[in-house]
Amino acid sequence: MKTLLFCFSIAIALACTSCKDADQTKDQAQYRIQENTPTPKVSLKDRGKYLVNVLDCAACHTPKLMTAQGPVPDMTRYMMGYDAAEALPPLPDDVPIGPWALFKGDLTAAVGPWGTSYAGNITPDDTGIGTWTLEQFSNAIRKGMYKGIENSRPLMPPMPTQAYQHLTDEDVQAIFTYLKSLKPIENVVPAYTPPAAM
Repeated sequence: MKTLLFCFSIAIALACTSCKDADQTKDQAQYRIQENTPTPKVSLKDRGKYLVNVLDCAACHTPKLMTAQGPVPDMTRYMMGYDAAEALPPLPDDVPIGPWALFKGDLTAAVGPWGTSYAGNITPDDTGIGTWTLEQFSNAIRKGMYKGIENSRPLMPPMPTQAYQHLTDEDVQAIFTYLKSLKPIENVVPAYTPPAAM
């Protein structure tokens, strides 16, 4: 009788293990199917919009509106850069530029040891990137060249060229495609001011 009970227990354990193995095999098969399922093709423009949002380009390139939750991008001036119609407030006398960097309240201008820099207009207007080629855009965003022109001055902080140099060609093309689809806004951003002229 003990032998019969022992054999019965072994049979139940083997059956449970077999069911468990079957469930794991089924789960693995489903995972393989999901893994091998092609992801839907996203348009270059949609990929660009995604990247622009993830990289938070609007943080610097879009003037802000003040709300109860703090500053939010003003979508009527989306990606137009520093608003040339607004004067930059004077620097406080008691702030030592060098060990400190200051930002305009809407983050579209910055002052630091490099001088004063203004976020560029990256809408497809001629005062922005309207006449730029993809190569120029790539040179600007990844190599930090002003207007993407070879041998031009470097783009100044806070432009994160050191991080953006790792973007792929496809990423840059997607961002460029999306920015070219935006509403053009005429806005001639002030010229960068070197520290000696401050």
